[in-house]
Amino acid sequence: MKILLVYPNLMGMNTLPPAMGLFTSILKAAGHQVALFDTTSHAGLGTGFDSDKLKEQNLNARPYDDSLLRRYDRHSSAEEDFARQVREFGPGLIAVSATEDMFPIALQLLGALPKDRPPVVLGGVFATFAPELALRLSEGRIDYVLSGEGEEALPELARCLERGTDVASVAGLSMRRGSGLIRNPLPRPVHTDSLPLPDYGLFEDARFYRPMQGQLRRMLPVETFRGCPYTCAYCNSPSQMAAQRHEGGGFFRMKSIAKVREEIAHVVRTYRADSLYFWADTFLAYNDRDFDAFCEMYSEFKLPFWMQTRPETVTEEKFRRLRDVGLLRVSFGIEHGNEEFRVKHLRRRVSNAQILERLSIPRKLGIPFSVNNIIGFPEETRALAFDTVELNRGIPSDGINAYSYTPFHGTPLREAAERLGLIHPDAVVRSLTQPTVLDMPQFPAAQIEGLRRCFVLYVKMPKERWPEIERAERRTPEADALWSRLRDECNDRYMRYGDRAQEDDAPPPAAGRAV
Repeated sequence: MKILLVYPNLMGMNTLPPAMGLFTSILKAAGHQVALFDTTSHAGLGTGFDSDKLKEQNLNARPYDDSLLRRYDRHSSAEEDFARQVREFGPGLIAVSATEDMFPIALQLLGALPKDRPPVVLGGVFATFAPELALRLSEGRIDYVLSGEGEEALPELARCLERGTDVASVAGLSMRRGSGLIRNPLPRPVHTDSLPLPDYGLFEDARFYRPMQGQLRRMLPVETFRGCPYTCAYCNSPSQMAAQRHEGGGFFRMKSIAKVREEIAHVVRTYRADSLYFWADTFLAYNDRDFDAFCEMYSEFKLPFWMQTRPETVTEEKFRRLRDVGLLRVSFGIEHGNEEFRVKHLRRRVSNAQILERLSIPRKLGIPFSVNNIIGFPEETRALAFDTVELNRGIPSDGINAYSYTPFHGTPLREAAERLGLIHPDAVVRSLTQPTVLDMPQFPAAQIEGLRRCFVLYVKMPKERWPEIERAERRTPEADALWSRLRDECNDRYMRYGDRAQEDDAPPPAAGRAV
């Protein structure tokens, strides 16, 4: 069978999706002919903005030259290109992998197909937690939804369609039949070591590059963990864990060091990777024995690599060893600066003192790092959000991300937002880099977005400039001009990137407020 994989994505979201590489390998091994439609290079799709360049503009990331990527930009209609590929390739199945915020793009593409189109299946996190909603909102453009991990379910569905047998028993399948709905139990989690090496050969060359440390690197992903051992309320991991416990499996799994080594050698040899992006929610979920085994294994490669982890997992000994084998940059999730709010609403049990103490270690070792923050949680106020600003003022990072809270289906905080009447259960959220979908009486959307735009200015510039920065939060021509001037001044005078002087001019942190 011919199968067309579809990856709806916005421009500038340049990380290669490991799932698409895995599905390509698995489907080819099953004898199928596979093609790919990836919308990442379509310049006019969605909002028409470049996600990475928007981060650069807001001082969330350092400037980089994107001329290599721009050579691959497509200014044609994504819908017309998609319809043309379907006509020319003639697939027997269209398989779409979409997150919730990219789901509308998937529907936009599918809407360009004629009524006699091939069958369509949707997979991904949104499909896992809102299969009935996905089917309903598709208005007939999607035939099947696969919830849970699809490495075994997708080939089974393709096999049934190819043979003309009933698909109703496929694990994780949801579909409409007559006036009813079939919704099957989730498939058991796969054993990650049993998976084949990913095949990224269907992606165009521009997709192998990712901006990092001010330059484009040929950076490929390598999965080390699937799932996360933590239960943060803004993440889907708690729901994944609960669902898999119900089905008798386990969601959090570590890939063996030997398998990780095999995959590293594969992407270096096959795709000429010059650096790596370790795909794990918390890279330092390794126990001491496995951490030692990783460092010993990786000393064979010593390629620059990026990872993300939590502040409480940092020790000087571990980061010194990681630096010695190639650690290029780290991202840390901070999310909020008020300790009580973090515990009560986010399920994050770590003190500000511990965050500050642990994040002094990478700075001491000369390891660049960024921190991630979220603004506009349910029940948050502007005053509480400034506790996040205050905490960040004491962290010697050279990159600061501030996102609007996005209530994804399948997360505990989505359920809380629905209970509070802040979002309709059927509402589909926007991208993390887009304006908030929540408009709360105590913290209106305009305030959230104004603070998000000026977040780095508040963190990096002296406090006596705060009244001026506050004026730049407004969305008026005068405020926009002021924001541009402040942004340029902040970038020139107060940002401390890895190749600049390492003096730390951040003032000491203020104590976090109580809720």
